[in-house]
Amino acid sequence: MLAAVCHGKKDLRIEERADVTLASDEVRVGVAYGGICGSDMHYYHRGAVGDFAVREPMTLGHEISGYVIETGSAVTDLLPGTRAALNPSRPCRTCDFCVAGRSNLCENMFFLGSAGRYPHVQGGFAQHLVLRRDQVIPVPQDTDLLELSCAEPLSVALHAVNRAGRLVGKRVLVTGCGPIGLLTARAAVHAGATEVVSTDIEDAPLKVARDHMGVRRTINVATHAQELQTFEQSGGAFDVAFEASGSPAALSSLFKVVRRGGRIVQLGMLPPGTTPLPVNVLQTREIDMVGAFRAHDEFRLAVELIVSGAIDVSPILSGTYKLADAIAAFEQAGDRSKVVKLHLDLT
Repeated sequence: MLAAVCHGKKDLRIEERADVTLASDEVRVGVAYGGICGSDMHYYHRGAVGDFAVREPMTLGHEISGYVIETGSAVTDLLPGTRAALNPSRPCRTCDFCVAGRSNLCENMFFLGSAGRYPHVQGGFAQHLVLRRDQVIPVPQDTDLLELSCAEPLSVALHAVNRAGRLVGKRVLVTGCGPIGLLTARAAVHAGATEVVSTDIEDAPLKVARDHMGVRRTINVATHAQELQTFEQSGGAFDVAFEASGSPAALSSLFKVVRRGGRIVQLGMLPPGTTPLPVNVLQTREIDMVGAFRAHDEFRLAVELIVSGAIDVSPILSGTYKLADAIAAFEQAGDRSKVVKLHLDLT
């Protein structure tokens, strides 16, 4: 089979890889589509994500969908050809965090396309992939597999919303209109927020937020930063703020626009050591600040919402490239004036 393999900074190769032997509780799947995530972009452009550097050739990708090819001897409930959402998380299921229902914090997580451990966990930009049975979520045969590949980023947004607490009747701010920010805004609306405001430094994704994600107002903070400052009046306008841009400046802006007793949810990955927090403001205004990392049961919920049409992810789809053209896709994916999310077609 063929796979998109990162060897380091700006070194992505389409290579033949051997199929992995199938264990009794595993499933061999054919990957249909893979979304190019921000972490994939970091591996490609920098050879690293944060402190996790590529130290051996690693297949990228974790936002994937596909179909069943073959099952292990202990798997009796899946038939070849069944369409499926493919969960990139393979937690141990036995550590304290897994048992407590927080498998996203698993002490022995294997997450597709990650250099966070060595040997690296090979990713999903491959024509074939072997997953544990619980990572394969069967869906109706008429499910759009391109849209279904957005289940993982939608699950991240849903998890962030869960970390925010009850949103019914709340005013919400989302900084950043990348795929995660857009889906977080939509998930907040789905959770009952009465008003969602989104910010970004590009007009194109802000238009997607207004037109398709239920966002009432958008602000380009590169050209109209003063509009955000108006929300500082009367002690802050928002009950909850989601920082989805990974920008230290965006995070810093939130402490005056979130009301006393409000909550900030950090889900954008910030550069290490670049974000001094206004601890006195955090303390005296009793603002809760929580992190949101990947997802737990929200992956299955994301699949259900996509399959049912309750959340339409199609507005973030910006185009597909064949696997052979993966380098062109990665180069184009960074143009935020034209692209929200690009996918590789691995069929």
